[in-house]
Amino acid sequence: QVQLVESGGGMVQAGGSLRLSCATSGRTFSIWTMGWFRQAPGKEREFVAAYSWTDRVTNYADSVKGRFTISRDKARYTTFLQMNSLRIEDTAVYYCNAHMYPDWPVSDYWGQGTQVSVSS
Repeated sequence: QVQLVESGGGMVQAGGSLRLSCATSGRTFSIWTMGWFRQAPGKEREFVAAYSWTDRVTNYADSVKGRFTISRDKARYTTFLQMNSLRIEDTAVYYCNAHMYPDWPVSDYWGQGTQVSVSS
């Protein structure tokens, strides 16, 4: 089992910044990548960013490239999403994701979600 606890969401004006955190615990050594997804009202959940714990490769959705940065504090088993130049369309519930190695019986774990609201 892997437990994920997100924090850092809130309300901000367009152009502002927020930093989301995702603290992990449990079977962390079976985690392949950590990622962030988001879901806006009436829309499907979409990929935002991912960080490979093994080779430290990052990947971003085109909509957030150059504005968002995913990083990891290895010692604290915490993954961050720094969000700059926020736009109204970034408003969503953001979910932390742990994608496991194939030999683990569960492929993905999810956090409870944290709300990010961007106003004009």
